[in-house]
Amino acid sequence: MKVIQFLPNLESGGVERGTLEIAKALVDAGHESHVVSNGGRLVAQLEREGSEHHAWPLHRKSPLTLLQITRLRAWLRSMRPDIVHVRSRMPAWIVWLAWRKMGRAHRPKFLTTLHGLHSVSTYSSIMGRGERVIAVSNTAKQYLLDNYRNIDSDRIQVIHRGTNPTAFPRGYQPNSTWLQRWFNDYPQLADKRLICLPGRLTRLKGHDYLIRLIQQLKARGYDDISGVIVGGADGSHEGYIQGLHTQIERLGVGNDIVFTGYRDDMRDIYAISSMVLAVSNKPESFGRTVLEPLSMGIPTLGFDIGGVGEVLATLYPDGRLPMQDDAALLQKATRILDGETQEIKENTSFSLDNMCQQTLGLYTELLVDGSP
Repeated sequence: MKVIQFLPNLESGGVERGTLEIAKALVDAGHESHVVSNGGRLVAQLEREGSEHHAWPLHRKSPLTLLQITRLRAWLRSMRPDIVHVRSRMPAWIVWLAWRKMGRAHRPKFLTTLHGLHSVSTYSSIMGRGERVIAVSNTAKQYLLDNYRNIDSDRIQVIHRGTNPTAFPRGYQPNSTWLQRWFNDYPQLADKRLICLPGRLTRLKGHDYLIRLIQQLKARGYDDISGVIVGGADGSHEGYIQGLHTQIERLGVGNDIVFTGYRDDMRDIYAISSMVLAVSNKPESFGRTVLEPLSMGIPTLGFDIGGVGEVLATLYPDGRLPMQDDAALLQKATRILDGETQEIKENTSFSLDNMCQQTLGLYTELLVDGSP
């Protein structure tokens, strides 16, 4: 098979991770893998693992991006892929508008993956227009069925995201070299128990819950606690980030919370954390930052909504919290710190192998059947 995946950028995040994982699976299975994006830090890894990257500026939410349609259609004809797989709304619109006028006899199969629970709109509806649609969770499938009545349920296949057990092994501990480098970078975290909140610095991720939790734990005598906020930021969120720093100073925990920025060593950071938080203010389609630490046996607390709730219900039911409930968060965090937590189940439900096999199987099914 020759497969082209489309997404806005290759910087960081769940969409990007999923793209690289499927690209590698294609290459490992002897297929031809191509990825179209505007570029980013993950391009080097993509190419190192055997895929070809093509730089196209399909990420801008601007009418000017529509000018790419004719050129993209010609490029697709020259590339002659078997499958085009789109993973984000703006690229999806451009690809679909180019694809639909290619002629049924010669155009590739058109596949979409719904990674996010977007605002309900015509713009978002493109993610349900694939000849087949992958939903990354039962939550994502239900979102499509609830909000876009013209989508046939039979076209939607739930393929959960997954982790590689060798990438996030249970009981893993970082080596001494990594630890020395970490504590050289953040000496204030030495001899501290860490509460980690991973994810991009956006309002959605609920960083204020971590800030309040640290303040409340300090007030209750947990003096050996520090918060670690791990995630990159872009210029559009400067006001939000400044607001977080203001809140931190106002609550008197300026010495107790560290912002690390983007990191590519999450396994090590999870391993030295006493717990991880997943407290997004809105339902998310899946919860990689819940699944990864739980796979390692690290207690993780999250609001019982969306994909985060799905993962917690399967692996760690005790980690579920009522939405926006600071008191429940404090209570359960205290129990974890006091060693009273319930057992975390082994992750046999959300594996990277299953995700890749099911996705490549769907590609093959589309080509063999010749119809959606």
